[in-house]
Amino acid sequence: MDTDKIEGKNAVTEALAAGRTINKIWVLKPDGGRRLEPALAQILDEANKQGIVVTRAPRNVLDKLSTTHNHQGVIASVAAHEYAEIDDIIAHAREEGHQPLLVALDELKDAYNLGSILRISDCCGVDGVIIPERRSIALDSMVAKASAGALEYVPVARVTNLAQTLRDLKDKEGFWVCGTDMSGEMSYDQADYSGSMVIVIGSEGDGMREGVRKCCDFMVNIPMSGHVNSLNAAVACGVVVFEAVKCRKAKENR
Repeated sequence: MDTDKIEGKNAVTEALAAGRTINKIWVLKPDGGRRLEPALAQILDEANKQGIVVTRAPRNVLDKLSTTHNHQGVIASVAAHEYAEIDDIIAHAREEGHQPLLVALDELKDAYNLGSILRISDCCGVDGVIIPERRSIALDSMVAKASAGALEYVPVARVTNLAQTLRDLKDKEGFWVCGTDMSGEMSYDQADYSGSMVIVIGSEGDGMREGVRKCCDFMVNIPMSGHVNSLNAAVACGVVVFEAVKCRKAKENR
């Protein structure tokens, strides 16, 4: 079985709570007989309850095992994270009685940005995130750490061709596709986000590819008045998605 690592107190705690298959956990062994800090003690207790193998290890061992270089005293070996199917994400949303809201990421490459977007998506109730197979960050230990546990709750679908996927969502599932770009024709707070909706976020630096841009039904921008003329992908996603959720809830309550 392919394996991966989850690092950090929040990420491991949420993996335990979500019932993720965990093969082994390494927990920091404090120097000089000092007591384990409460968060790590809680992880140790829950791991014991679930019958998970736990190794108490000194900091230098954890440092060698770590890929994030910020393990916070705990690392878990887990089965590699499985990707979701878009059809299942859509069906689940509609079974719950609401129109799906998805976020699509066009060749995002930074683990912190993807982790942050997963946290935003979890906070906002986004039904799923779509990433392309090539030239994009995948679900690895860095993303798991940056997501602070949100990876356990937000389904992520990985697709071969993002532009074709967007076309299929429009033609076969009745989705509207909203793109985000500084040159968008309307401000993000003027758009109508109702119905089945996918919000597309471009990559760091390069933005959206032309083929993906052509799939968008409309484009929104985020007006700015400061000296910095752009936001990073995660911040831009947060601004637009929170507005989209506010708009959708307002329409539902009318």
